[in-house]
Amino acid sequence: MKHRVVFAVMISLILTFFMSAWVTFLNVGIIENFFELWMHAWFLAWPAAGIISFVCAPRLHSLAHQLINMNQNE
Repeated sequence: MKHRVVFAVMISLILTFFMSAWVTFLNVGIIENFFELWMHAWFLAWPAAGIISFVCAPRLHSLAHQLINMNQNE
């Protein structure tokens, strides 16, 4: 369980950090308060992504195994 929590925190942190930067850049460009807007978006996205990662990661991990095994049997 510890591994699952740590993984969810880490993957959600990294993904939301870079994705929020990218989406903020696409929406407003590089402006004077870009960093503040980016950090605000990241602050809002990280908790949601953490919960989604924690809930969905085990199922997606199993699905990935099934897909790989299905392709190896062909």
